[in-house]
Amino acid sequence: MAFSRRDFLKRTCCTAAAGFAAASFNRFGLVNALAQSSQDYKALVCIFLFGGNDSNNMIVPLSSSAYASYAQIRSVLALPQASLLPIAPPSAGAPFGLHPNLPEMQSLFNQKHLAVLTNVGTLVRPTTRDQYRQGQVQVPRNLYSHEDQAAQMQTAAVDGNMTTGWAGRTADKVQSIVGGNFPIIISLAGTNVFCQGLTARAIQSSGDPTRLLSGFSNSAESQSRMAALQNLLTFDTGLTLIQAASSTTSNSMQDSKSLADALAARPTMATVFPNSGLGNQLKQVAQIISVRAALGLQRQIFFVSQGGYDTHSDQLVGQNGLFTQLSQAMNAFYQATVEIGAAPQVTTFTLSDFSRTYNPDSTSGTDHAWGGHHLIMGGAVKGGDFYGKFPTLALSGPDDATDQGRWIPTTSLDQYAGTLANWFGVQTADLPTIFPNLPNFSNQLVPFIA
Repeated sequence: MAFSRRDFLKRTCCTAAAGFAAASFNRFGLVNALAQSSQDYKALVCIFLFGGNDSNNMIVPLSSSAYASYAQIRSVLALPQASLLPIAPPSAGAPFGLHPNLPEMQSLFNQKHLAVLTNVGTLVRPTTRDQYRQGQVQVPRNLYSHEDQAAQMQTAAVDGNMTTGWAGRTADKVQSIVGGNFPIIISLAGTNVFCQGLTARAIQSSGDPTRLLSGFSNSAESQSRMAALQNLLTFDTGLTLIQAASSTTSNSMQDSKSLADALAARPTMATVFPNSGLGNQLKQVAQIISVRAALGLQRQIFFVSQGGYDTHSDQLVGQNGLFTQLSQAMNAFYQATVEIGAAPQVTTFTLSDFSRTYNPDSTSGTDHAWGGHHLIMGGAVKGGDFYGKFPTLALSGPDDATDQGRWIPTTSLDQYAGTLANWFGVQTADLPTIFPNLPNFSNQLVPFIA
């Protein structure tokens, strides 16, 4: 399979950042595995729900008066009260229900392995309805734009002027402490800014991270071409750009082989994953975590995604399928972490562009909004409860930015992500270097994790 020089540079630069000195599994893996304390391992797994998840139908109030108000405002989008899966978060002081297609999440919530952080979004500083409507406070740039808000949720830079992600910057801080020769960030959902750091490098794959270069197989002809490529990459041209590209490609190929070697030696996993896009991504994540010792890793960050949440029409049908896939995949992943003995060391969390308007549109859908609810799962999570402040579900109410049910966040992305980064190993004093707006909030960490 032939490809141009431009394609070659594009592919190599997307699969790993330049300059990362990866080592082979055979040379370093066993040494690092012996040196590593398995008890010190931690992983963050981000599930990004692209399109803007309407969390107003993910979590619904169940008390008589609150549900009656919900049913009146949501109209054609209101879920039948009897269909909701009841949960009783102690801090809320009232009953709530999960979407009927989230039964596995209800079970994990009741087992205290799942928590909900309510009304989260991008913020510069705490913001009230009056401040927003009178233009008295800076707000994120292009607030209701998919592209801008998805990027800001990944970068924690609300002015849009950041080329690194908060996961990448977190890895920069942590890898300088824990070391290691293998990339600690892996995306199974293609190239994204979330994984980009300055020094810590990422593997970013849209499929199998053990095969980062396409066009090669196990045939004799293909292997001959691979050997020729490897030989070309050893040439010292003296040109910085070409040398950097060659190093990137060499390291990517070695990373791929190291991972393939480690995975080939692992025992078969008993946990059954759903055959869905998200299920298959999380299955790969579980398999990679299972060989963490062989790769000599004490920290890992993963990025997976599920699309389809831009529900401008026929939202009820769309969310039914999406939530079924989300619930089944997340549950399988948690059970897999139990199987491989890593449940207390792996924290899985959701992100999305934004939530959606409480008021439906004319086509049984919703428009772009702001603050929304997110799921946090893992053995270290203080589950079975809500964290943050649940919004007042009233049009033109104290939390409504635009009279259509666009909730002004009461917990910022910086507080949410900063708490995860702190658990991961970033010192509290270093958090503002990753999350620039965090000092604007008095309570910088949210106590949803041990």
